[in-house]
Amino acid sequence: MKPKYKRILLKLSGEALAGEHGILDDGFLKTVCAEIRKCTDAGVQVAIVIGAGNIWRGARQGGLTIDRVRGDHMGMLATVINSLAMQDYLIGAGVDAKVMSAFQIQQVCEPYAQYKAIEYLEQGKAVLIPCGVGYPYFSTDTGMMLRAVELKCDVLLSAKNVDGVYDDDPAKNPNAKKYETLTYDEILAKGLHAIDLTASAIGRENGMPALIFGLSDPANITRAVFGENVGTLITH
Repeated sequence: MKPKYKRILLKLSGEALAGEHGILDDGFLKTVCAEIRKCTDAGVQVAIVIGAGNIWRGARQGGLTIDRVRGDHMGMLATVINSLAMQDYLIGAGVDAKVMSAFQIQQVCEPYAQYKAIEYLEQGKAVLIPCGVGYPYFSTDTGMMLRAVELKCDVLLSAKNVDGVYDDDPAKNPNAKKYETLTYDEILAKGLHAIDLTASAIGRENGMPALIFGLSDPANITRAVFGENVGTLITH
């Protein structure tokens, strides 16, 4: 069986990677990286963006009065921590991995550059891209969509704590309906919170399909790459 996609942008929830054991969960990281290894072994090129909800949520951090810009910078730096951890676990799983930050942090990782990232992908290396777009007021969703378009990915795979897009919060409403497919226009019209409005607009304008699915079972990553029906597919 061949994978459905040749090059993917995989967005991982920082909160999901935390599991129930603090900031990061050793066993869960190993399981996720084993699934990514299955994808790279099948010839899939994998770029990765990781959120930082397990460490810092920027302007939404409760109980503190930190300036929005400074808070966003803190959140972006938190994504570097997650990316370095994931890089180490990927290497341990046998996947060569590079971290390319939108911030200049040369003692830790190299700066992000589109064509260099594509070169690494074509060499079979996983490329982790922290710090979003490098500026405040832009979410990780916007960063993942921008990188997916910029790197000419076939699809954006967004692995979250929830298994798809619903018409209401399934944690609060047991009767919430899960969508199998949606268009970006429908997301914008219905005011759904699957991904933010800026990311939706970029996806729609550039024809980037996105699959939103649950990371509670990391095998969903491989299932999604091979075209199985998991989560909610968003198209233009």
